[in-house]
Amino acid sequence: MATRDFPLPVDERLPWGQLLAFGLQHVLAMAAVPITSVFLVSKALGLPADLTINLISATFLVCGLGSILQAFGPLGFGARLPFVMVPGGAPIVMFVTLAQQRDLATASGAVILTALFYFLILPVFARCMKFFPRIVIGTLLLLVSVNLVKVYGGIIVGKPGAADFAAPVNIFLALATVGFTIVFARAFKGMLGQLSVLLGLVAGTVVAAALGMMSFANVAQGPLVSLPTLLPFGMPNFDIFAAVPLLIFSVISMVEATGQTVAVAEIAGRDIVMREDVPKTIRGDALMSLLGGVLGTSMIITSGENIGIVRATGVRSRYVTATAGAILVLVALAAPLGRLGAAIPAPVVGGTAMVVFAIIGTMGIDMLRQVDLRDRGHMFTLAAGLVMGLLPILVPGLYSKFPPNAQVILGNGLAMGSITAVLMNLLFQMKPQPRTDAPSAGAPVDVAEARAQ
Repeated sequence: MATRDFPLPVDERLPWGQLLAFGLQHVLAMAAVPITSVFLVSKALGLPADLTINLISATFLVCGLGSILQAFGPLGFGARLPFVMVPGGAPIVMFVTLAQQRDLATASGAVILTALFYFLILPVFARCMKFFPRIVIGTLLLLVSVNLVKVYGGIIVGKPGAADFAAPVNIFLALATVGFTIVFARAFKGMLGQLSVLLGLVAGTVVAAALGMMSFANVAQGPLVSLPTLLPFGMPNFDIFAAVPLLIFSVISMVEATGQTVAVAEIAGRDIVMREDVPKTIRGDALMSLLGGVLGTSMIITSGENIGIVRATGVRSRYVTATAGAILVLVALAAPLGRLGAAIPAPVVGGTAMVVFAIIGTMGIDMLRQVDLRDRGHMFTLAAGLVMGLLPILVPGLYSKFPPNAQVILGNGLAMGSITAVLMNLLFQMKPQPRTDAPSAGAPVDVAEARAQ
C-alpha cells in the first residue's frame, strides 16, 4: 500500500514568516467578533470601563487558547482542523437577556451549566451523524452565509435611529474595502494573493485614516498588561431553569459544528469520520465555554466564519490558526494591542467580513451541486429548509408574539433551517415517492432520478 511522502494541506508546517502573516490575517478578519461581543454586553448591562477591559482580555484569551486546542486536538479535545474560536452570537444575546432578567452571576452559571451539558448530551448526538448528509449541510452553509452577511451588514450601516445610520461615507468605506480585497486577490499570486483579505483590510484602514475616521488617542492610554479575573461577577448561581435557553442552543450549536467540521475538513483536504471527528470539535467548544464561563464570558465556540476565511485565502494549515491563537493570547495580555484592534472602523471590518462570509454561501452551493436536486426529496428538503431558515433571518420579529421559550428555536434561522432539512430528508428517505408520470416514447430518462423515485 502506497504511503504519502508529503503532508496534507491541513498538516503543512509553513515557514515562520508565513505563519505570522497568515495568522495575523485570521486574527484581523475575526477580531471584530470578540470585540463587538464584549462591547454589546458592556453597553447593555452598563458595566464599568475596567470590567469591560477585563472581559475583552478574557474573551481574547479563551478564543486564543481554543484556537490552539482545535488545531492540535489533544486527548480528543479539538478536531485538528484550522478553526479560530469566537463568542457565539446567539449565546451573547441570551447571556445579556439573562443578566438583565436575573443577574450576572446567574448568567455565568448558565454558561457553565451549558458547557457541562455538552459533555452529557454528546454521546447521544454522536449517534445522529447519519442524519446530516450533504443536502442538509449544504442548506446549513447557505443559511450561515446569509445570516452572517446580514449581521455584518448591520455593523456597516449602524444602529437604526442613530445620527450616522446608513451614512454614505460608511457604506463607501465598506465597499472600498471589498473592492481592495477583490483587486488584491486578482492582481497577486502566491503568498500575497493568499494575504488578499489582510491587504484589503489594511487598505480600507488607510482610507479610513485619510478620511479622519480613525482615532489612536486611546491606544496608548491605560495599562500595558491586562490579566483576566476568575469569577469577575462573584460566585456563579447555578439555576437550571434559567439556563434552559442556552441548553437548547447547545444542541443547535452541535448541528452548526457538524456542518462547519465537514466543510472545513473538505477545504483542508482531510478525510474525516463524522461520528468520530465532529465530537472532537464539540468537546473543544465545551471545554472553552466552560473556561469562558469561569472568566465571565459568554459561550466560546467554533464559527462559520472559519469556512469563509479558509476558502477565501486558500490557507488550510492548522498551524496557521494555532499561530493565530497564539497572537490572540498575546493580544489578551497586551492591552494596547487590543485597543489598537478596536480602533479599526466598523465599516472596514464589516467590508472584510462580507467578502469572507459570502464565500461560505459558495461552499454551500458547491456542496449542493454534488446533490441531485432533480430528485423530488432533495428538492423539497432544500426548499423547506430555506423557507424555515430564511424567514426568521430576513423577517425580524416574525415570532415575537410566540412564547419566549419557543422563540429561542423558531427565531434562530440556522436552527430552524437545519432541523427542517433533517426532518424533510428523513421523511423522503422513509417513504420514497412513487412515479406519477411516464416518459414519452424516445424521451431520455435520467437513471439516477428514476432510481430515486
